[in-house]
Amino acid sequence: IIEKVYKASILPTIQKKTLTRLMYKYSITRKLIHRLAGKKLYQTFGGNLKFFGIGGAKLDPQVEQFLRDAKFPYAIGYGLTETAPLLAGSGPTNTKFQAIGPKVKDCELIIHQPDPKTGEGEVWAKGPNVMLGYYKNESSTKEVLTEDGWFKTGDLGVFDKKGFLSHKGRLKNLIVGANGENIYPEEIESLINNFRHVVESIVLEQKGKLVALVHFDRESLEQKLKELKTDLSTKVDGKFEELSHKVDGTIEDLASELQNYINSRVNKFSRIQLLIVHQDPFQKTATKKIKRYLYQ
Repeated sequence: IIEKVYKASILPTIQKKTLTRLMYKYSITRKLIHRLAGKKLYQTFGGNLKFFGIGGAKLDPQVEQFLRDAKFPYAIGYGLTETAPLLAGSGPTNTKFQAIGPKVKDCELIIHQPDPKTGEGEVWAKGPNVMLGYYKNESSTKEVLTEDGWFKTGDLGVFDKKGFLSHKGRLKNLIVGANGENIYPEEIESLINNFRHVVESIVLEQKGKLVALVHFDRESLEQKLKELKTDLSTKVDGKFEELSHKVDGTIEDLASELQNYINSRVNKFSRIQLLIVHQDPFQKTATKKIKRYLYQ
């Protein structure tokens, strides 16, 4: 919700005016703009908000930086339905950028078989908040619960020196590179999704290549071209085909620019080798998470 508010309302408002667009390029003035926009957002929620809880997926770094600059009272929580549901978190006064927070009271959290170099591994949990098992499903229960009561979350994480847990991605989504490097598709997708006119994306491995499927906001591009091209906006119905071709060409240019943008910002083994424009929105679960398995 908060990411959609930022990307669909706050950011376009900032980018609309030449002055604020120019000011947004510099960190000092960008913080000022964030603070002013944050005050408006705070009033939108009634002006008396003490706690805005965020969970369900890793918070986009660009959005989190806005919330921090805006002094918006956000809080981070992480857990699963099987863990009732909280495992770690932080209140609005002790958040840390791109981290979740310490473990909750009366719960044990460990990183199972952490990588010797990075400390990253699967998050395991134990405590009274962990489920007894899946109802009438012994085989699935045995897959996620060890005999001594540890629950395998299926999430990859790492602890910092202060005991703050950070989420790296889902274990089943992890891509292992040719030389054994861990590639976290969610981190690359976060970069892609912050690129202009991108709605959503999926990063996958196909035949040894790192591939990005990207869905662009065609509707907003059409609207922008109508505004820029007066000859098209006067008789849109009669020139729909011409407008459609121009949008196709713009998306092709954006896709090429996007691939260069991503590859200049990730390490060499996380570079996208093929970028495919996905015309339709991705199919999602009831909780609005993309059904990745359909696109493998």
